[in-house]
Amino acid sequence: MNERSMSVAEAPRTATGTDHALAVEDLDLAYNVRGIPREVLRGVTFHVRPGEAYGLVGESGCGKSTTAYAALRYLPSNAVITGGRILVGGNDVTKMSSKQLRRFRSREASMVYQDPGSALNPTVKIGRQVGEAFSILGVGGKEATERARSALQRVRIADPDRVMQRYPHQLSGGMQQRVVIAMALACDPQLLVLDEPTTGLDATVEAEVLDLVRMLRQDTSAAILLIAHNLGVIRSMCDRVGVMYAGKIVEEGDAVEVFEAPKHPYTLGLLQCLPRHGVRKSERALFTIPGTLPQIGTKLPTCVYVDRCALADDLCRTEVPPVVHVDVGHTEARSEAAHFSRCHHIDRLSQMPEPASDDNDNVLGGKVVIKMQDVSKTFHQRGHDVPALVGIQLDLGGGETLGLVGESGSGKSTLAKAMLGIHEPDAGSEIELDGHLLEGKSSNRPTEDMRAMQMVFQNPDSALNRTWTVRRILKRTINKLTGVKGDEADTRIEKLAEALRLTPRHLDMRPRQLSGGLKQRVAIARAFAGDPRIVICDEPTSALDVSVQAAILNLLSDLQAKESTSYLFISHDLGVVRYLADRIVVMYLGRLQEEGTTDQIFDGPHHPYTEALLSAVPSVDGEPSRRIRLSGEIPSPANPPSGCVFHTRCHRFMEGTCDVIEPPVVEIEPGHRIRCHLPVEELGRTQVAAG
Repeated sequence: MNERSMSVAEAPRTATGTDHALAVEDLDLAYNVRGIPREVLRGVTFHVRPGEAYGLVGESGCGKSTTAYAALRYLPSNAVITGGRILVGGNDVTKMSSKQLRRFRSREASMVYQDPGSALNPTVKIGRQVGEAFSILGVGGKEATERARSALQRVRIADPDRVMQRYPHQLSGGMQQRVVIAMALACDPQLLVLDEPTTGLDATVEAEVLDLVRMLRQDTSAAILLIAHNLGVIRSMCDRVGVMYAGKIVEEGDAVEVFEAPKHPYTLGLLQCLPRHGVRKSERALFTIPGTLPQIGTKLPTCVYVDRCALADDLCRTEVPPVVHVDVGHTEARSEAAHFSRCHHIDRLSQMPEPASDDNDNVLGGKVVIKMQDVSKTFHQRGHDVPALVGIQLDLGGGETLGLVGESGSGKSTLAKAMLGIHEPDAGSEIELDGHLLEGKSSNRPTEDMRAMQMVFQNPDSALNRTWTVRRILKRTINKLTGVKGDEADTRIEKLAEALRLTPRHLDMRPRQLSGGLKQRVAIARAFAGDPRIVICDEPTSALDVSVQAAILNLLSDLQAKESTSYLFISHDLGVVRYLADRIVVMYLGRLQEEGTTDQIFDGPHHPYTEALLSAVPSVDGEPSRRIRLSGEIPSPANPPSGCVFHTRCHRFMEGTCDVIEPPVVEIEPGHRIRCHLPVEELGRTQVAAG
């Protein structure tokens, strides 16, 4: 090898003992399904030192979460550890009794789950719930309450007394996650397991939660096991990373090194799936890994990745791949920290196929299909007016993708639902479709207008009948919206399923039997089943791993090119928005703050809010050059700030102007409009790029 020398060993070395907070050694785990053990984890080995962060990445179903739950013995009753062991602080978790496990989980290890709402009791106030975490440790009465208050301060909650008197539903997602982290840290654990802790959070809140975890890691020296499908989060947070496929770690090493110089075809494939370096849909399609993960229990006697690998040959099908240590200055004595890969053909990675150029030629400036004029929406809650949208002026062209970004609570979903007629806009609002005025309520719109717009919701459960099979859901939509029936409808279902990576087995399952990612794919298929002209996508890829996300984005791009479908695309992932969108609108507190082409939004000059959003995005290519931290939370729309509604959090606030006078909308170049008091030359001083 020219770049790096490599040595072959039988297995990656893993030192054991108390020098590791967590040591997973040759772990085999199976699920008993109808009395048959189905193998899930195949000889998983890794370790995490005190104060170290270790990330596990891979597609949904690869075994990441099972590994994390196994570390704390949080396993279903049909799970059986068939080999290996798990050491936490030198103690074997696999041999603990029920009593020992309870003590272990309450005093030595904690877990933070993907959905903080599911980890909190909706009927109990926050103060009592956090206090219970200390009561378990034998602390009672006023001392438990005081410790709960200190715990909330520890996770940077500025007004803990107010938060302690609230119920979970009265807190934002980011605040709920802080509370859950405070509870997890009550026992000062040796091991903190984080399972997708920022999924569903917007960019600024995600950045705040990650900053919090970094700070707590320094303060507590806890070992962190982080599970995430966002590779940028893993790179920014973790010292080392393990890439998992079909229950086996196929590559491991320093996080920066693995992402910058991957040495396994699967790792390289995952990275190629990402919309990186500002690539756009008009330039090329995203790379997608062919095929799907093997089903649980599939016999994989040689290379687990062989059926999907472009480099696979007879050697891969007949011999177990060796563990190849990549020499990056580590000696054999330190090989436990080295970069290794399980592959026969590391020297052939340069032969991996690259994403092909895309022939799509999406041209802006087509006929306007949706026009919104002075659209406002006011909710009435407990005798108060809550303005969720204020004077929105917006156009959507034929075959165009309009990206809609902003923090949770900025009005993005309300705007989408106003277009659909789910929320009736205020009097005086006008929404036109192909030049004719739409009724405010969807129930008053003719069938043709209703069929023209479909929506992919963020939560797929809200769009799917849980008792029907996927095939029946799709067939009913096709029958109702297109009139197509019989064999032709079945053919269309098969094509939709193939494009969205749904197997025939999935078509005969019910949504309640599917994972979150699979349910989201079904929801997307349902939205496209009726050939809509406009599709409103509300976080359609937030629950998907990078390989499936790439397939979905390619599908959206292909359908747009073939059918001139228009998209309103709502997402917190600015890298995804940059790839798919032709234009972008930035919303804050129900108002449009900036609008422009994708290049204009990312190249600048930026509105200060846009600047902060772009700086908060974790990237697999490294951190942004400058991180802008917004103070406080987004204000309540029931009591918006005077003047510029963003002035209470703005890092460029001008007292006496921003807090008094509402800023004008200035067109700084054709199509690029910014609502701000600052002159253009001042706005252009800082350039922050993401993605």
